[in-house]
Amino acid sequence: MTQSLLTEDLVATFQIEGWPVRGRLARLGPAIHEVLTRHDYPEPVANLLGEACALAALVGSSLKFEGRLIVQAQGDGPVSYVVCDYDTSGSFRGYCRFDAERVAAASQGFVMPGARTLLGDGLFIMTVDQGADMDRYQGITQIDGETLALCAEQYFAQSEQVPTRVKLAVGQVDSGGGPQWRAGGLMIQNIAADEARGSTEDAWFRAQALFQTTGEDELVDPQIAAEILLWRLFNEDGVRLFQPLALKAFCRCSEERIAVVLDSFSPEERAEMVEADGMIRVTCEYCSRVYPLSPERPEDVVS
Repeated sequence: MTQSLLTEDLVATFQIEGWPVRGRLARLGPAIHEVLTRHDYPEPVANLLGEACALAALVGSSLKFEGRLIVQAQGDGPVSYVVCDYDTSGSFRGYCRFDAERVAAASQGFVMPGARTLLGDGLFIMTVDQGADMDRYQGITQIDGETLALCAEQYFAQSEQVPTRVKLAVGQVDSGGGPQWRAGGLMIQNIAADEARGSTEDAWFRAQALFQTTGEDELVDPQIAAEILLWRLFNEDGVRLFQPLALKAFCRCSEERIAVVLDSFSPEERAEMVEADGMIRVTCEYCSRVYPLSPERPEDVVS
């Protein structure tokens, strides 16, 4: 196995030698810490958003074109909306909308609430955006299970009809500089049988058995390199890790984009947004950056 130069904030494809199984591994460190600390998220909400970001990296890195993958879930629970917007360069951003009192109420007990408890009845959605000149592709399934991993497995079974297993983990790890959020994800998919390879059922059964032994602590432990984790799982047959893609937290908001949104409001509507100093302040819900803008817009000027 070739050692990667990246140790965290990466996603990479791997192949078990001679097996009709493809896989991906994601490890997120400083990038996910940046996303999860931009808002004052309760721990269960941060965990849910971390799962969404790890899942988006696993699935989005498989796209064969320049574009975006948007992983989102919405429901009637304490968390009304969770989204991760991933582009094929490895950049991602994420956000959760939640009711703090309802989250606190749902968090009473010994087990941290998961996706089904937090989101309630609702939908899990994956959207592929290939750019302005192409139609978006969207797959939708019901929220089912206490992790987004189970939602994703159901999505692939229904929308893609590809046998898929997903494991996601999120947690805080203190390596000496204080607790830092980390996230990880592992995904394997069965390659369909054909005349050349014959039945793949036995190999898929064995791959799932090994996959299931992965501990959540292993996925987030910064001391366990990606190569070591995969070697622990599949060393009997050999496993090949391909060149990883670096991941980074990046928000596409800008003053120009915010101004376009502001221009869609009438002068009267903008007047109601003006603060005491005469400026309108717009906060990006993803990164929390605040944009101060004048309420007087170019279209207000009559020549």
